[in-house]
Amino acid sequence: MTSESLFMGGAFTVAAIGGMTDVASRRIPNNLTYTAMLVAIVGRFGLQGWHGLGSAIAGGLVGGGAFLVFFLIHAMGAGDVKLITAVGCFVGPALAIEIVFASAIAGGILAILIALWQGRLRTVLGNVGELIKFHAAVGPEVHPTLNLSNPHSVRLPYGIAIAAGVLFSVVALYFRGGL
Repeated sequence: MTSESLFMGGAFTVAAIGGMTDVASRRIPNNLTYTAMLVAIVGRFGLQGWHGLGSAIAGGLVGGGAFLVFFLIHAMGAGDVKLITAVGCFVGPALAIEIVFASAIAGGILAILIALWQGRLRTVLGNVGELIKFHAAVGPEVHPTLNLSNPHSVRLPYGIAIAAGVLFSVVALYFRGGL
């Protein structure tokens, strides 16, 4: 087993636990995300030296930075940002990019499935159109009503989407011969 396989296993473990706790409690605990970040950074440094340390930090910045924008416009919770940051620390910057995109696709699919299940697909699609128009006109600002501060907004357990993104990356890496 290579160290990269070990780190990918760590990323999947933390994402799976984060996804399960997100579904169960609608929160992703800080003790999970911060501990995972620390384990990933120290582990990469311990096994790979300064290169590993740089890779862990860059991976965390890529993952967390990509999702931070959504947190700032109240479209995503802080726990989701910290979870993808921890995953990025485990996998490094290249795989963090792949996981961010795979998680975004999984999140979109999950949102559609939840909207169908709740009988709100038309409303959700209308809201997506409204958000696109709003952000195209004013940029990265908080929408006055379509945001997480609105108690009537539907909340998505995005930890599941992040776990699905990591799982996709694990499978893809296996078929590319990297695991």
